[in-house]
Amino acid sequence: MKQIYKMAKAIEITDSNFEEIMKSEQPILVDFWAEWCGPCKMIGPVVEELAGDYEGKAVVGKVDVDSNPAVAAQFGIRSIPTLLFFKGGQIVDKQVGAVPKAVLAQKLDAQL
Repeated sequence: MKQIYKMAKAIEITDSNFEEIMKSEQPILVDFWAEWCGPCKMIGPVVEELAGDYEGKAVVGKVDVDSNPAVAAQFGIRSIPTLLFFKGGQIVDKQVGAVPKAVLAQKLDAQL
């Protein structure tokens, strides 16, 4: 049996649209990553899958730290990938480094 993937994509979050996205009523998962980062490449497809899985329930987005240094600096991102979980504009959870999808799903579920 072939698995059917939902095609929702993670939102590209930038220095200019970050504040607007933070106004969401839904929980938000933000993946801070960079093109040159090996572990980021490992977790990238997982974040995209979560965007599909949680479509309509949570906002899933990605911040390229090289292109958007202001947002990364605002949250003191020192190592990537760093995934921050927001609710009501506040950080409620954090994950540094690549982890299995189930770990991220559990953290998102806790905010729903």
